[in-house]
Amino acid sequence: MSETNVASVPPGKREQTKAANRQAILDAARAVFAELGYGATTVRDIIRRTGLASGTFYNYFRSKEEVFQALMDESALRIRPRLKEERLKAKTFEGFLHGMFAVFFTYVLEDNHGYEMMRANTGAIRVRMDTPEVIAGFEELRVDIDSGIARGVIPDVDAEYLTASLIGIAFEMADRIVTRDDPDPEEAARFATELVVGGIAKVAAGG
Repeated sequence: MSETNVASVPPGKREQTKAANRQAILDAARAVFAELGYGATTVRDIIRRTGLASGTFYNYFRSKEEVFQALMDESALRIRPRLKEERLKAKTFEGFLHGMFAVFFTYVLEDNHGYEMMRANTGAIRVRMDTPEVIAGFEELRVDIDSGIARGVIPDVDAEYLTASLIGIAFEMADRIVTRDDPDPEEAARFATELVVGGIAKVAAGG
């Protein structure tokens, strides 16, 4: 295996090399996690896929857990702005829900390799939902729900329960969508939207 000597290159190049090494580790880990599953994967498996020297890995990550967290955060950072944009432009509760679900389900299908990594590691995901960027994404949803309720776009219901419900529906349905022969994110978004709107109407009316 080869390793770039970061200390021997100029500062500008050094930063580029560090970024490239880190990305190589993340790319390798994503592929290995998808193939072997989180539990079976070892740091050695990831290192072998990178072509870097073993010591290089530990310059960036202390464990496979840290790599998995970084992958979760990387994914959250890509999707969060798109979700936020859809929620902010919504004029109705249906628009709020449909836009959010459609963006998320489309992203899952577009980033199929990354989501396959997530699906292969369901147990790890359940444990690592507390990564900083993932939590920030959930908090953004809660803030937007509170704002929507204040603006009259969303019915006045328990915001904490609604946030948890939307997150659960999104992730559970996404897990099913990627297994379908002909997945349709718009159809899935319509289903999820109608399900929530129908239920919320009863909740808002006091049961």
